[in-house]
Amino acid sequence: MARDGYVVPADPQVAAAAAVKKKTQTAWSWILVDACGQGTMLDADKHAIMHRVQIHARDLRILDPLLSYPSTILGRERAIVLNLEHIKAIITSEEVLLRDPLDENVIPVVEELQRRLPPANLILQGQGDGKENPSGQNDVEAGEEDESPFEFRALEVALEAICSFLAARTTELETAAYPALDELTSKISSRNLDRVRKLKSAMTRLTARVQKVRDELEQLLDDDDDMADLYLSRKLAGTSPVSGSGGAYWLSASPTIGSKISRASRVSVATVHGDENDVEELEMLLEAYFMQIDSTLNKLTALREYIDDTEDYINIQLDNHRNQLIQLELFLSSGTVCLSFYSLVAAIFGMNIPYTWNDNHGYMFKWVVIVTGAISAVLFILIMSYARYKGLVGS
Repeated sequence: MARDGYVVPADPQVAAAAAVKKKTQTAWSWILVDACGQGTMLDADKHAIMHRVQIHARDLRILDPLLSYPSTILGRERAIVLNLEHIKAIITSEEVLLRDPLDENVIPVVEELQRRLPPANLILQGQGDGKENPSGQNDVEAGEEDESPFEFRALEVALEAICSFLAARTTELETAAYPALDELTSKISSRNLDRVRKLKSAMTRLTARVQKVRDELEQLLDDDDDMADLYLSRKLAGTSPVSGSGGAYWLSASPTIGSKISRASRVSVATVHGDENDVEELEMLLEAYFMQIDSTLNKLTALREYIDDTEDYINIQLDNHRNQLIQLELFLSSGTVCLSFYSLVAAIFGMNIPYTWNDNHGYMFKWVVIVTGAISAVLFILIMSYARYKGLVGS
């Protein structure tokens, strides 16, 4: 142990081993998108990312593809850690870091993010020229988009991408499931049963994925403190939003959310005196996508109910066929009992045993056979009538 005022020299071997370990650590592929929409490819390890965005290792572990974590939106002091299905990102007030930039599902997210973030020269040109557009509509929307917080625009792109992705998967599943269920209803076969089994398994997995995203949004909406942690620009500036500054207008920049929220409601939000606990802007954004993901979950729930109804119908059909087989088995068993009685009497008379009462009475065998056949027929009728009375066979 070192005394106060003394520095213990580091072991050269330990330092060399630590340096080698740091160099050999696996680097992750990232794409960095800044506030001007410029994308840059990065190959950085965990320590470099932690130092860049100022987050802990436990937060970065959520983005590890080798570990299974549920859908998560975490607000930290200077960053938002986002884990939604294939979208694994770190959002700051000035840039976005996305994992696996070459993934086919991540590329559209990057393109949409770059489209939402205009280049810096266009922003400066729009602010310097001040020319009016003949329509007047685009200038207002551009001004609203410029005033939107960067972290909210990035978060909106991620939520829109994941909701659209899950909705598309749900539509594909519905397109394949409903015809398969109808075909199974019309014809029960091993091929149709196996096809429906695979579709049901896919529906179960997709429902779990949609449910995770919905639960995360619902949990975030229920906690104002968690939503307040997502205001990175506010925390960075250390000031509360100013009334009437137009900060609440940014919602109209979204092509999906802007159509869902009326301009009157946005104006009413802008006139509210905000403070550090004002989360109405973010709440409106999350509610819109919560409604969208909840609609997707409702579609999957309706599909599950349709599958359950189909299974019940198939079970009824199988029960009906089983009852028909039971009826046939009962019919054959009753006939076998009656024929056995008839065969017993005929066998007794057919045995080579001298009967004294059969002498000079050759007609006796014929009458016994006739009477036995009549008794067997009556017995068969009585058995079937009793089975019909008990409901074992149909009328």
